[in-house]
Amino acid sequence: MARRLLLAAAGAGLARAGLAASGAVADRPGAARWARVNYAGRPLTLLGGPVLAAAATATSAAGAPAGWRGASALVGTVSAVVGGYDDLAGARPEQARDKGLAGHLAALRAGRVSAGAVKVAGIGAAGVAAALLTRRGSGVGALVDGVLTTGLVAGTANLVNLLDLRPGRAAKAGSLLAAATLGGPAGGLVAGPVGAALATLPDDLEEKVMLGDCGANALGAVLGLRLAAGESRPARIAALTVVTALTLASEKVSFTSVIEGTPGLRELDRLGRQPA
Repeated sequence: MARRLLLAAAGAGLARAGLAASGAVADRPGAARWARVNYAGRPLTLLGGPVLAAAATATSAAGAPAGWRGASALVGTVSAVVGGYDDLAGARPEQARDKGLAGHLAALRAGRVSAGAVKVAGIGAAGVAAALLTRRGSGVGALVDGVLTTGLVAGTANLVNLLDLRPGRAAKAGSLLAAATLGGPAGGLVAGPVGAALATLPDDLEEKVMLGDCGANALGAVLGLRLAAGESRPARIAALTVVTALTLASEKVSFTSVIEGTPGLRELDRLGRQPA
């Protein structure tokens, strides 16, 4: 437990140092491409995403059990890189319609490869690589475990990103999931990320930064890897079922509408956030 507390402190320290550095360069010309206007019309920067991604990935790899460190570094790094690409390339006017699974598929049918499709392919490939790096046993069981690992990494990365529509929402959800999975032999994998997410949360709630695809995808990927590291295969199947169901539901219903209409979730979502 002491080591996991140290990892959480390290994740928080790296995130705060990174946020301070990003704030110092936010007005420089090179940082302008990371500038955005949020849902409430307030200007902020997406530089919080690379900060969270770096802190969460580094500390996740440091805390992962033997045999999972390479996979943790891989999924966090790849998800951050392709997420960052989508943050920048996806902001171009010609990519405005290519949102969500339906948008990416429509772009492919029209002969275009959207930035989001590149991101999906990259995170999916990282999930496959993680499954190979953490292979358990052989035969049909190993194949099932590989599918579960791939699905949990890619699915959770996408799900956390889907929540990044209001200040603090993705960081809160990521922190809660990380805290809930801190126990067990693989709990060290998310000790650093929970510290990094909590340290990023104040700037996110104050609308100074936004996680964007870079930060949300990287955080979600390492959380998905933690779920994949669980010993119980039925529990992993259940987790992937929930992740898949929520992802499919997001194509039909608005998470924001559901959260706003659900007591408890609504208050948690608004906690600490500035009035719109």
